[in-house]
Amino acid sequence: MSGRTQRWTSWAILGLGFAFLYVPVLILMVYSFNESRLATVWSGFSFKWYGELLRDKQMLSAAWISIKIAFLTASAAVVLGTMAALVMTRMGKFPGKTLFGALITAPLVMPEVIIGLSILLMFVSLGQMVGLAPKGIASIWIAHVTFTLAFVTVVVSSRLAELDKSLEEAAMDLGANRIKVFFLITLPIIAPALVSGWLLAFTLSLDDVVISSFVAGPNSTTLPMKVFSSVRLGLSPKINALATLMILVVAVAAFIGWWIMHRDEKRRKLDMQMAAKEK
Repeated sequence: MSGRTQRWTSWAILGLGFAFLYVPVLILMVYSFNESRLATVWSGFSFKWYGELLRDKQMLSAAWISIKIAFLTASAAVVLGTMAALVMTRMGKFPGKTLFGALITAPLVMPEVIIGLSILLMFVSLGQMVGLAPKGIASIWIAHVTFTLAFVTVVVSSRLAELDKSLEEAAMDLGANRIKVFFLITLPIIAPALVSGWLLAFTLSLDDVVISSFVAGPNSTTLPMKVFSSVRLGLSPKINALATLMILVVAVAAFIGWWIMHRDEKRRKLDMQMAAKEK
């Protein structure tokens, strides 16, 4: 096989892969502008289902609950995940380190059904023992932080493992304490990993339906739960409109995250070039 043929074959395989992933999404977005009440029958171009979606108070309430939980989950997961990553990469060997790492990363390979059931049983036990257990949005938030924490820890740990420790050691030699070194040296360097971890945790929380179904209360129905129950009764074109808006929001968030990481990486390379010239 010649080099040109091999190159065209590679491009064709890549194109088929992207088509398999994104053509269904494009079809969904196109049918969100369908005038017909049937979600799969095209009868003309219209924005009426976006108007119907904006008048659906239950759907909008579920969307606001999901966004709020996802934001709180991502923020808490980044803080706790960064702390766990620092323990795993900066504290050296200590008794129970292997067990600690295994417990932190266990949700990566554990089925969501098991996670949801175990957290539900924990809340029930707390209610029986102390008479108080998280309910509604609080219980969903705790459950989501539990399983997104593992993903953030892995992302931040990989970035910390690549970080040149001599930079931190040089700052401490100049008189900076560990807290100052973290905020002035370590944190700016691992900022792209923090942004990636935050976006990943936000997306996982916003998309979750299994764990939320176990721990949600009567007044804390999330958007995925609402969509799932609506689809079971029949696919409405409002779901297509909602999915299109969610895709746009996620795309904008991903672009902002990419831009921040690209800017920080470009700045880091420029600083390294200036330091090399000074030498």
